Amino acid sequence: MAKNLLFVCATGIATSTAVTEKVMEFLKEKGVTNVNYSQTNVASVQSTADDADLIVSTTKIPYELNTPVINGLALITGVREEKVLDAIYEQLTEGE
Repeated sequence: MAKNLLFVCATGIATSTAVTEKVMEFLKEKGVTNVNYSQTNVASVQSTADDADLIVSTTKIPYELNTPVINGLALITGVREEKVLDAIYEQLTEGE
C-alpha cells in the first residue's frame, strides 16, 4: 500500500520543492517506490494533513496535528541531512 508524504514550507513552492526532490531520490535509491507525495504551504497544512502518513516541513507548523512531522530544514542546510533522511525512511517503512 502506498504511503502519502506531504512536504510543507512557508509558501508551498520553493524549499518544499528542493526537499521533495532530495527525499524522493533518496527513497528511490533505498528501493522505496510506493510513495505518493504532495506539497503545500504552512497555512493549508491543517486541511491536508489527515491524508498524509508523514509530513516533512522546512518551517514550524503552529498547529497540533495527528500526522507525524519531521523537520526537513537539514535537507536545505545540509547539516545532519543523513539523519533526517534516515528518519523519513524509518517512518515510512515502519511495520513493513
